[in-house]
Amino acid sequence: MTLILTNDDGIDAPGIQALLKAVNGKEGFIIAAPKDHQSGCGHQVTTNRPIQVQRRSAHEYAIAGTPVDCVRIALTYICQNVSFVVSGINAGGNMGVDAYISGTIAAVREAAIHGIPGIAISHYRKSKLNVDWDVAARWTARVLDDLLNYPLKPGTFWNVNLPHLLPGEPDPEVVFCQPCTKPLPVNYRIEGDKFYYVGEYAKREHTPGSDVDTCFSGKIAVTQLTINC
Repeated sequence: MTLILTNDDGIDAPGIQALLKAVNGKEGFIIAAPKDHQSGCGHQVTTNRPIQVQRRSAHEYAIAGTPVDCVRIALTYICQNVSFVVSGINAGGNMGVDAYISGTIAAVREAAIHGIPGIAISHYRKSKLNVDWDVAARWTARVLDDLLNYPLKPGTFWNVNLPHLLPGEPDPEVVFCQPCTKPLPVNYRIEGDKFYYVGEYAKREHTPGSDVDTCFSGKIAVTQLTINC
């Protein structure tokens, strides 16, 4: 099994180091991640300028593009025998309609388009509290043990959201659920002709039993998405 690891927070983000710790021992891997922070870029691709690829080591590539650029380059030029693409661990939740915005999710959607199964992993953050990345790596390793061996239909992929628990709380239950379809909060502070987004993620509407409801209630939410999301 060869895994492509990527993200949208950038190759030097702590989340991808936690992901690397989670996959340690699960066969081979290649890190192909954006050189810089690309959060919220969605399924954006780069076609109007060259994309610089810096090889940092035998298994690590910093790519000056979006997460989708990283997956495209990884699948076609870096490693053509890929078993899975794993994206994350994102610093912040990616639930429900976030799928349209998230670069983390876009990376595995792109893999699914090419017939490669994928898993996007994000960590919900309460009130901008710090994430314990060692704990996130442990939870992720447990989820990957299941999902890397779980059958996926063509054109689908996994989206995983880790909850933000307090130190000392027991490890969370893993719940398979449906994605929420409620909108994100849309609120702005206006100063002259400038609009500053002030929507509060934690105050978003959510359907009972959906991924948002599940993650907000302290459980690991796992949803199966399609390339059409």
